[in-house]
Amino acid sequence: MSAENPNVDIMTMEEAAAELARLAREIAHHDALYHGKDAPEISDADYDALKRLNDAIETRFPELVREDSPSRRVGAAPSVTFSPVVHARPMLSLDNTFSDEDVSDFVASVYRFLGHLPDDSIAFTAEPKIDGLSMSLRYENGRLVSAATRGDGTTGENVTANVRTIAEIPDRLPTGVPEVVEVRGEIYMAKSDFLALNRQMEAEGKQTYVNPRNTAAGSLRQLDAKVTASRKLRFFAYAWGEMSAMPSDTQFGMVQKFREWGFPVNPLMKRLHSVADILAHYHEIGLERPELDYDIDGVVYKVDRLDLQQRLGFRSRSPRWATAHKFPAEQAFTTVEAIDIQVGRTGALTPVARLTPVTVGGVVVTNATLHNADYIEGIGNSGERIRPEGHDIRIGDTVVVQRAGDVIPQVLDVVLEKRAEDAAAYEFPKKCPVCGSHAVRERNEKTGKLDSVTRCTGGFVCRAQATEHLKHFVSRNAFDIEGLGSKQIDFFFESEDPALQIRTAPDIFTLKARQESSLAKLENIDGFGKVSVRKLFEAIDKRRDIALHRFIYALGIRHVGETTAKLLARSYGTYDAFAVAMKEAAPLAGEAWNELNAVEGIGEIVARSIVEFYKEPRNIEVVDRLLGEVRPEAAEQPMTTASPVAGKTVVFTGSLEKMTRDEAKAGAERLGAKVSGSVSKKTDIVVAGPGAGSKLDKAREFDIRIMDEDEWLAFIAEA
Repeated sequence: MSAENPNVDIMTMEEAAAELARLAREIAHHDALYHGKDAPEISDADYDALKRLNDAIETRFPELVREDSPSRRVGAAPSVTFSPVVHARPMLSLDNTFSDEDVSDFVASVYRFLGHLPDDSIAFTAEPKIDGLSMSLRYENGRLVSAATRGDGTTGENVTANVRTIAEIPDRLPTGVPEVVEVRGEIYMAKSDFLALNRQMEAEGKQTYVNPRNTAAGSLRQLDAKVTASRKLRFFAYAWGEMSAMPSDTQFGMVQKFREWGFPVNPLMKRLHSVADILAHYHEIGLERPELDYDIDGVVYKVDRLDLQQRLGFRSRSPRWATAHKFPAEQAFTTVEAIDIQVGRTGALTPVARLTPVTVGGVVVTNATLHNADYIEGIGNSGERIRPEGHDIRIGDTVVVQRAGDVIPQVLDVVLEKRAEDAAAYEFPKKCPVCGSHAVRERNEKTGKLDSVTRCTGGFVCRAQATEHLKHFVSRNAFDIEGLGSKQIDFFFESEDPALQIRTAPDIFTLKARQESSLAKLENIDGFGKVSVRKLFEAIDKRRDIALHRFIYALGIRHVGETTAKLLARSYGTYDAFAVAMKEAAPLAGEAWNELNAVEGIGEIVARSIVEFYKEPRNIEVVDRLLGEVRPEAAEQPMTTASPVAGKTVVFTGSLEKMTRDEAKAGAERLGAKVSGSVSKKTDIVVAGPGAGSKLDKAREFDIRIMDEDEWLAFIAEA
């Protein structure tokens, strides 16, 4: 991050990991409300800014990327109200950019990945990003057979009957179209129709609607299609899913085909080449935004040529060949009424500013994270002042709050002219506000610098850390135990009855047995009941067999997010192999340590954290008890088993002349290979180009198969 965004810059690794965990939970909550219930609690700008903070932290700390990260997730699980539809091709979302510099970086990344010079030879399409509900329309032999929402990106909701009532969506396509056609786009409600609907609701004495997007989504999910028909929904086509034949070889050409087939397409879409032209179009659309009869929240850029899109490929959640350039944030003034301290799973003490409620662009903001003691004092990671006048933040201060940026909401600055004369500097606590244990700032052994995070030393003695660890353990992308939410964890943790206590993860799986021999029955406690207790025990038993990467992630090892857990599971195969290797790596030297560091995506900080976890006897005791209750499954083999490189470990070294290094790695991983950054005895293939050095020497020493670039391309062509 640049100096103008200091908030992520001053984060330590530990603080970043804690913040990413918090963001994963919060954004998943908002995803469920937005995509599943059409009832968001925050604005789109606030939501985008939460995701931007997540992306900013992941950019600085790539080794901390979690599998439940918003950058690896699309939408929310489909509603059970409608029958499920599995998308023939996943409906992925887009990465977001927020500045002209971000757009320049996106364009540069496309050229860099493809190995081209930035000479404006690559065309991009640019079109408004409609604020509506994503929809996939499937036609077979020219006839509409199904319409499905995005859902979680893999499975959506079948809303075909309701979609048939939308006049702008054709029920039949012209003759000559491909046998299978999936047109994707956005269903929305025009501003004029929304205002007319609200006037009608007022006249009938009924409650009015909040905004066009939620109204459109709610209208589409009506059980009675007649209600949907009365709401005047509209549609813009801009993408596709499965196609039995491609009628064009460009993005722009495909959209024009949609127009010829009778679908509405956005008239503001253009095909452009230079960054300057792309940004000029973005600003033109921004100026037109108030006059448009539909809501937009940015502009989408896509590489135009489909063959280049194919080469660029996808990340886990989004394509490399597209991005959404969002419109800017808004600011307001308010007052810091108090500063509270929250204690996270890793013991990090995070200060939170409690603000006098202020409306910023239609959204009420009541609090903002202040990160750490240094941020409150106005000190950066290297001791530099991070505010224009180097001032601190105090209770009672009038502050500038920004709705988007690296911290959402973010206290951007202090209005010193309004500071009270008796305002005292905030004194960061030296003891944990939850358990009273000493709170300390550790010193980095390598750099000698004092970490910016203040951490409670209470460990599992600290209720906050213990309960947060349990909440992480049962979270959606860990053990995913339905019925064990935040409130239930707090209840079980605080119970004084041994038959009801859950203090560590193994206690979850012994709860049923303890209940069977106890007089204090859970079903007799307020908030529970026979049915809910039965479902809870069923949900617990259902998770006794667990995927290896979920098990590793659930352990709550610092710096080990879901992505890292998957890398570890794939590399070691079984939990026994993983645990043995981590214990053998404890000296932080030797073959086991080197192999851990050689796993692509595992850096020394993450590796050290994993090894330190397995050096702690208390951790081993808890894990051993847990293994008496659950069975981690062996990691799944790559789906591309027919590939000659599936399951093999590949190292690229030296210069590649026919593709970029990123393209080579992405291609190998698509074929099921594991790409490593260093050569070990477990390496299967080394692809060596001109300039290969020590890695090539090591490959020869270990008698590993060596290929040049041409041999590699011929080898994978067999896939």
